[in-house]
Amino acid sequence: MTTFKENIKKTVGVDLFRDAKKEEQFVGRPFYIDYGRAYLLVADSWKNKVGGLPQGTFLLAFYENTEGISEAILLRALGPTKLPTDSDVISSMIEYYKDNLKTAGEKSQLDQFTRYQFSFSGLECRVLGTFYQDANGSVVFGADLENFYSSHHYSVYKPTSNVLEAIVNYKEKDEIPGQENDVKIGHVRYSSSLRFQQSHDMVPTYITSKDFLGKRTALFGMTRTGKSNTIKKIVQASYDLGSKGKNLDDAIDASDLGAFSPFGEGGVPKYGVGQIIFDINGEYANANLQDEGTAIFEMYKKDTIRYSVIEKPDFEVLKVNFYTEIETALALTAERLRTGNEKADYVNNFLAVSLEAPEPEEADRSARVRFARKVAAYQCCLYRAGFKPPEGLKKIKFEGNAALNSLAREENPIDPSKGITLQEATDWFASVWGHYEDNPYIVDYRKEHGHEWADEDLKALLVFLTRTKTPGGNPNVSGYIKLKPLLPLHTDKSDEPFDEVIIERLREGKIVIIDLSQGDPDVQRLYSERICRKIFMDAMDRFVRTKPNNFIQFYFEEAHNLFPKKDDQDLSQIYNRIAKEGAKLNLGLVYATQEVSSISSSILKNTQNWFIAHLNNEDELKELRKYYDFADFAEGLTRFSANTDKGFVRMKTYSNPFVVPVQIDQFKVKKN
Repeated sequence: MTTFKENIKKTVGVDLFRDAKKEEQFVGRPFYIDYGRAYLLVADSWKNKVGGLPQGTFLLAFYENTEGISEAILLRALGPTKLPTDSDVISSMIEYYKDNLKTAGEKSQLDQFTRYQFSFSGLECRVLGTFYQDANGSVVFGADLENFYSSHHYSVYKPTSNVLEAIVNYKEKDEIPGQENDVKIGHVRYSSSLRFQQSHDMVPTYITSKDFLGKRTALFGMTRTGKSNTIKKIVQASYDLGSKGKNLDDAIDASDLGAFSPFGEGGVPKYGVGQIIFDINGEYANANLQDEGTAIFEMYKKDTIRYSVIEKPDFEVLKVNFYTEIETALALTAERLRTGNEKADYVNNFLAVSLEAPEPEEADRSARVRFARKVAAYQCCLYRAGFKPPEGLKKIKFEGNAALNSLAREENPIDPSKGITLQEATDWFASVWGHYEDNPYIVDYRKEHGHEWADEDLKALLVFLTRTKTPGGNPNVSGYIKLKPLLPLHTDKSDEPFDEVIIERLREGKIVIIDLSQGDPDVQRLYSERICRKIFMDAMDRFVRTKPNNFIQFYFEEAHNLFPKKDDQDLSQIYNRIAKEGAKLNLGLVYATQEVSSISSSILKNTQNWFIAHLNNEDELKELRKYYDFADFAEGLTRFSANTDKGFVRMKTYSNPFVVPVQIDQFKVKKN
């Protein structure tokens, strides 16, 4: 008897049409077959001989009437079905029960013929497709049935381990599983109960680099069913494959069309694979006691960069210097205010302000003067909202006017051209706005120049700064107070913007973990959307400029907290765009959640890889039945043993035409 150990033997030399037709693996004959279903006659002795027929078992039906036909119909066992003779058998059983006669065991009081009749039952199977030999002698799989004959011409067998390995890992004709671009993800597992299975060799299952790199992958299941472990296995596989690629900076000239092929020889990624994990629960970025320390950062310390929304040892701070990183800060501000459904006109005017610096060679002096004023007014808004200025910003400088400098202080006027403090600048702008309609200089400026002294952007900033919508009025709007919720996102340290650093690291093939476990939901969504949009736009920019993109994989735990809801009709959101357009940009998406029904249908419809663990309600199963052949497993997905079923999933990958029941391997730390 073989032990319950991993069988890593490759399927070299497997002859599907010879090795699968072993007498000891015979399980029955069909009594009905069509394009979608087959009904088999099976016997207890046959089932026991092959080690049982759990729900989901793969079977092969061979046509045996004519020599030379190399064809096998692939079936999946679904459940019992009635035989035409069942009513007679049931009647006989009841009579024996009434007479209190033993009908089973060594002391059975049934005659031999009756025991034989009672041992037969019916089994319903789904037709998954056909294995056949093409004109070149290669084994090919077609995901349907081209023709079928009378059912009595077929015999059905349960595949042996080596044949089953070839079936579940079938990719393309003549392709052998376990090659350089393949990653072992687990082994075939049919059922929660393992009485028969534990005496057989494990049959390994593989996923290829082309399955998950640049593809959309979903992991659905209740908490503690192994979703995180599966994600870690994919991260591990992506890193190992990416380490074989070269640096993107060493890419050949993009004018060579070969540069755009993301895979090199043997399906290995051509460049390093960047990975970014949005870690809502902190289990990837921090030591996880529940999973015996299997945090990703422990495995790849040299190539992992961790970010946090708060300052922690060994973490980069996921914050922005709002005073110096102006464009990034304004984008975060805009996202936060839009998330809060702000609809006031003055807020929309503020969000429309452009603080993009004019090009030095193109801008005239007046453009540079106006830009400096706008930046100063924006920094004053931050100052009044309580944002701590960096050490290097003790004074700011912009051009004023003698007629305006004395408005705030008649004695010792404030002259911004000589450098003034933020408080003095705030007073200067407030006094100008307070006298904007009656100051002679500003009134005459309109007449002499044909436009106002302050453009629309500056006026929008002054409204925010003074909280007055009209010059000289009393505060009547929230203004800069609306910026206060953004205070946790600010740092007074002057560093390179975090999103630009993240992109650089991803292009180098590093792993970036964004620890959002200590952020409120709004902050989580804000950072997630901002970073995703920045990466997406960078990839799109490289694409349109004919520069190759390396693979970048996005990972989202608790995706229902970040992704658009099912009924959300806004398909322009960044997650929808990654799902729909990411493939051409080599952007992969891996997301996990307990709620299939909560995910936008736009994302679900573009998902190519599915890992389904235990789900506990009909609403989720109803949504799942819409995709592929998961309806075959709906009943079993609601059953779960906390002690034995962690990591037991039904897996559908991009390259595999049918669902395979798999036990995912446990992620283990390898010190790097």
